[in-house]
Amino acid sequence: MSSKRKDFARFQSKATLAILIILGTVILIIIHWTDRPNQFKQSTFARRMTSVSDAISTENLNDDKEISSEHGEGDHAISHVVLFPWFAQLIGIFAYWIISRYAHGIPYTAVLFITGAMMGYYSDHSYGNAIVESMKQWLGINGEVIILTFLPGLLFLDSYNINVHLFIQSFWQLVVFAFPMVLGGTYLTALVAYYFFPYGWSFDLCMTFGSILSATDPVAVAVLLNELGAPPRLKMHISGESLMNDGSAVVFYTIFSSRFFYEFGLDGIGEEIGWGKGFALFFRLAFGGAAIGLAFGIGTVFILFHLDRRLSGEDSVIQVVTTISAAYLSFFTSEILAHCSGIIAVLFCGVTVKAFGETLLNNLQLTHHFWEITEHLLNALLFALGGSVWGEIIGDQTYTEGQGRLFARQDWG
Repeated sequence: MSSKRKDFARFQSKATLAILIILGTVILIIIHWTDRPNQFKQSTFARRMTSVSDAISTENLNDDKEISSEHGEGDHAISHVVLFPWFAQLIGIFAYWIISRYAHGIPYTAVLFITGAMMGYYSDHSYGNAIVESMKQWLGINGEVIILTFLPGLLFLDSYNINVHLFIQSFWQLVVFAFPMVLGGTYLTALVAYYFFPYGWSFDLCMTFGSILSATDPVAVAVLLNELGAPPRLKMHISGESLMNDGSAVVFYTIFSSRFFYEFGLDGIGEEIGWGKGFALFFRLAFGGAAIGLAFGIGTVFILFHLDRRLSGEDSVIQVVTTISAAYLSFFTSEILAHCSGIIAVLFCGVTVKAFGETLLNNLQLTHHFWEITEHLLNALLFALGGSVWGEIIGDQTYTEGQGRLFARQDWG
């Protein structure tokens, strides 16, 4: 039996190596196969246009070719947008397979970020590649659209998975951790940037910088606590504070970035926010977002209550659609329409649905699986996109060379 096991282990290792080589070869083929010159596309379009050349005069035909060629190229370029998200998912599949079997200590999201960074760096040295063109179109998307697309889907599942009883018991402790302590971390980070960074930043810009870095991501800590069997209340303090500090960091960023933009002295850009106005803005952003989240959560529970045909698969699907609609609409209403905190709105919406609507779900597993898939897709794409942004910046010579360079060797340590 031992010899058979050894033979099987050798076979498995060889098969794994062969699969990795095949998958890597397929990816390289995809990248280079899509690297086709634009002339081929133009000639293909021109051949299509020749079928109607006899029915049109020569002058009109030339004009139509120019106009149609522009539209054809534009449509073809727009269609590339679909490629990058699913190519990122393909990379995520390979990364997960390798990490889950051979490298448990490597973070999955870190691999995606590094891979995205390599793609971003390569984009400055490649032309005519469909994957690179798709990535560049994603890099040009407005930042507000990225936030509206990714954050609700990533936040709702974490909010819904909270233990409501422990969340209520620990609520005021979480508030202290997420607001005064985050403000303290923002201030300490700003001091480092103000006194040690060689950029001559104003203190409002340093506070803006500190608010960006003040929010923590406890994924690795949460995994370690689960492995060590930490008490549920401690895990609630970690996970609950991480959700709330996302919202508080955005609130502090809004306040201090407004003060920084006001320094430019341009009409309509920035605002002079004093202590009184700052506290008023803080309470409006935080408590306004919480009220909107509660309202959407109660509305969602009301709809779930009326979709009560437990043996109907269609009702179960509509319930899932209701939850995702509530997540995105609560974020949009709070962030864009009411100018409050969308993150806090999604948090309280998810907690409300968990507290009062979980027993109303016809198929609890369907809801969980749907949100897990959504979170995985958005997480993989977000880290690949973030890495691509960073890789493009460090690979772009206009950022690192010349008189107006934005980054120098000291910026990278």
